[in-house]
Amino acid sequence: MATSALYLGLYDPWNIALSYQDVFKRFQVWRLITNFFFLGPFSPIFAFRLIMIARYGVLLERGPFDKRTADYVWMLIFGALSLLVMAAIPFLWAPFMAGSLVFMIVYVWSREFPNAQISIYGVVTLKGFYLPWALLALDLIFGASLMEDIIGMVAGHLYYFLTVLHPLAGGKYLFKTPLWVHKLVAFWGKGIQVDSPVQRDPSAGVAFRGQSYRLNGNRAQASRPSEQEQKKQANSSGSQPNSGDGVAFRGKSHRLNGH
Repeated sequence: MATSALYLGLYDPWNIALSYQDVFKRFQVWRLITNFFFLGPFSPIFAFRLIMIARYGVLLERGPFDKRTADYVWMLIFGALSLLVMAAIPFLWAPFMAGSLVFMIVYVWSREFPNAQISIYGVVTLKGFYLPWALLALDLIFGASLMEDIIGMVAGHLYYFLTVLHPLAGGKYLFKTPLWVHKLVAFWGKGIQVDSPVQRDPSAGVAFRGQSYRLNGNRAQASRPSEQEQKKQANSSGSQPNSGDGVAFRGKSHRLNGH
């Protein structure tokens, strides 16, 4: 959407670019977020980044992060925060960090699926562990900035080290998903978190709540007769009210020999 709006000339991209000077002096804090939503103008590199998101981002969400929506959101938030910290160093700064965030996703996927077979343009087949390095070489050929890719890989390795490598080495798992992320996901009502410490908001994602009516004009609650009406029907028919639901017949039983 950001690229399409730029193509239509609806805004100036430098109004959403990362600029710490504008953030701290002019209080344009939206730049800390909006710079992650711009992948550049329409180009082969833009299409390549979009495919990477659609493929490897979805594979992560359906694979290691299946039923862990809050953890997946926290991975993206941590990656964005790490990139913002690195961008504070002058020679690591970039106006738009979306490409770096995409490379972080690809790097985490490569560590989760190191033995997966990947084919690049049907020419080269390699294991998933080497995918980020192969993409780095392709960006070098296409003339894209390598610094964005490298800091994205650094952010991805930092996340993977804190969440997987360090605990496996015997260290404490201190990098838990914060409670406010769980609450945010529960409030949105999107996805599933199997170990969520908060309950999902039952009203999340519901556009309308009200009384339901059947097609005959009666309320759904009035579809079954009341207890008094059942007694009146039973007395009028000369039978006792049925105390068990789902019983089609009640009466005396007889054996086949007539006794």
